[in-house]
Amino acid sequence: MENFKKIGRILKMKKIFITGCCGYIGSHTCVELLDAGYEIVGLDNFSNSKPSVLDGIKKISGKTIKFYEGDMLDKDLLETIFNENEISMVMDFAAFKSVGDSVSKPIEYYINNVSSVLTLLSVMKEHNIKSLIFSSSATVYGTPEFVPITEESKTGGTTNPYGTSKLFVEQILKDLYKSDNDWKICIFRYFNPIGAHQSGLIGEEPNGKPANLMPYISMVATKELEYLSVFGDDYDTKDGTGVRDYIHVVDLARAHIKGAEKLNKEKSGLFIYNLGTGEGYSVLEMIHAFENANHVKVPYKIEARRPGDIAECFADSSKAEKELNWKATLTLEDMCKDAYNFTKNRKNN
Repeated sequence: MENFKKIGRILKMKKIFITGCCGYIGSHTCVELLDAGYEIVGLDNFSNSKPSVLDGIKKISGKTIKFYEGDMLDKDLLETIFNENEISMVMDFAAFKSVGDSVSKPIEYYINNVSSVLTLLSVMKEHNIKSLIFSSSATVYGTPEFVPITEESKTGGTTNPYGTSKLFVEQILKDLYKSDNDWKICIFRYFNPIGAHQSGLIGEEPNGKPANLMPYISMVATKELEYLSVFGDDYDTKDGTGVRDYIHVVDLARAHIKGAEKLNKEKSGLFIYNLGTGEGYSVLEMIHAFENANHVKVPYKIEARRPGDIAECFADSSKAEKELNWKATLTLEDMCKDAYNFTKNRKNN
């Protein structure tokens, strides 16, 4: 962490612009960046987050971010933000992320996840800010030909609009870099971030019924929901349920500091990294791990497969370890305990 702080001090004269700064991954990344000495300008429209997250970030870090409320599709607002601040880099977290919702609401997903990025890139170009870290997803690999998945694995054949939206943006960024080699772009392909900050002050808190596994499990454990729906038990996996690579959100957030360090060292380039642990766990294994870590029961029911899901997906993240000196260190038990701690804290406040 001391090295992170030193890097932050060196770059303190300019700010990092964080879109979706109050969202799940954005908020945790803000905390890690502030802890490392960076200054942040944040944007969020609270479509899937809450203003109280700003208080959580401040309580954890002891620092504030310069915040703007609004939508990334609002070009005039983006112009104002870039005019009012000395921004050196952008990290984009402002995407809708539910696989299931994307199947039922593809237009909304393409507008929010693709059109908004085009607006952002056009403003960045106008202001000659050409350093970007983009949050992509393992869903760009579609149904993987083999596991663990490397960055050289085939992309495409996506099984849901969420994954397709990320694939579209990746192609846009590749075309942008090909047209102008002054850009410095880092694409992080996330696997399945779960957990919460150890303080319990910020975590995954979706508006409405959760679409992702861990907040759903946590809400069943706190009896806010009656049972967990397990979508499919007939996949070709160890126990018939879907297998994923779950990574602690704090590990994921810390990768963005390494990404910032990388881009600040490079003159130009487009870099792609998987961010995962390299371990695959089934849904049933996750339920049992959560129960064991927190000494609770999580009732569940097997239901039909969910549209857009695949059987198995986990990462080879050795490239990130080699080139960024980053590796996930927090355990599955940490993920389960921290997620439950946050849910209990949220319920009691």
